[in-house]
Amino acid sequence: MGTRHSAAFTAILAAVLFGATTPFAKALLGALSPFMVAGLFYLGSGCGLAVAMLIRGVRREPAVNTPNELAMPRRELPWLMGAIAAGGIAGPALLMFGLAATPAATASLLLNLEGVITALIAWFVFRENVDTRVFLGMMAIVAGGVLLSWQPGGGGVGAGALLVAAACLCWAIDNNLTRKVSTNDAMFSACVKGLVAGVVNVGIARALGAHAPAASLIAASMVAGLAGYGVSLVLFVIALRHLGTARTGAYFSVAPLFGVAISFALWPGQPTPIFWIAAALMALGVWLHLRERHDHEHTHDPLDHSHRHRHDEHHQHQHDFDWDGVEPHVHPHVHARITHTHAHFPDIHHRHRH
Repeated sequence: MGTRHSAAFTAILAAVLFGATTPFAKALLGALSPFMVAGLFYLGSGCGLAVAMLIRGVRREPAVNTPNELAMPRRELPWLMGAIAAGGIAGPALLMFGLAATPAATASLLLNLEGVITALIAWFVFRENVDTRVFLGMMAIVAGGVLLSWQPGGGGVGAGALLVAAACLCWAIDNNLTRKVSTNDAMFSACVKGLVAGVVNVGIARALGAHAPAASLIAASMVAGLAGYGVSLVLFVIALRHLGTARTGAYFSVAPLFGVAISFALWPGQPTPIFWIAAALMALGVWLHLRERHDHEHTHDPLDHSHRHRHDEHHQHQHDFDWDGVEPHVHPHVHARITHTHAHFPDIHHRHRH
């Protein structure tokens, strides 16, 4: 499987895990407040990933003098903190306040804005390249999402709807800021986000009068959060490295389709014709993205960063520590200026202007 298809599969798997949490979250909302559900999901994500990193550290034999893989450059910390503030704190808060004054059908339609705004920010602010095929693929996926959540007579657009749209804007900003730190250890970034957002959301829930839930509900919520928010975010960050924000966001936008499919499995029902039309549109969008080929002469400006890598055409450098020859490995390294031609995506090494 090539890098493109592997990264696309990673993004879709992230969408599957995230989409699977939606039916479970709906079931929990009968017993827990929305902020408590979000907080426990995030805490499960952060705590579970912290344990996973400890186990990984014990099992992995550190190479002599190899730099710390978890070390994040100080200049990138503001991007991570911004992503946490936008996507882990402001986004859920705005959504919860918006849902309180917005019909469910209207809110479901508005949530499709996240993928659109994510792509627009990536294309116009961070200058990711976009061609006709990628644009049409994005529109097909969004159209499928709109059909999937469409309910006639869902209500008008008021102040609550604007809050839901603002939540989508926060998550779109989160997606694009996360792109800026995607070269770092994905598990570490997701762990920090889960712990901070979890504590804040549980704190808000308690401040609003929510009682501590039963131990069984806490455990179930945290396990679901580890899969749907933790592992899913790790996979999302990995996909960002190879595909860029707009394309990863497009693949991730199919999450509602899997949520609905899992709902049918848990609560048996007959899928409507609209479900199959939405599925076909999303499949068309994914296919259009997979068919993309972007190939031109481009120049890599000098760049220094740190991420897990192999010594390929983009990584030809010496080491200032005793390297044991094992690949892939991670350490701070410098890319020299180079001009060449090959098929590529707006990944961590191809964020150039066109």
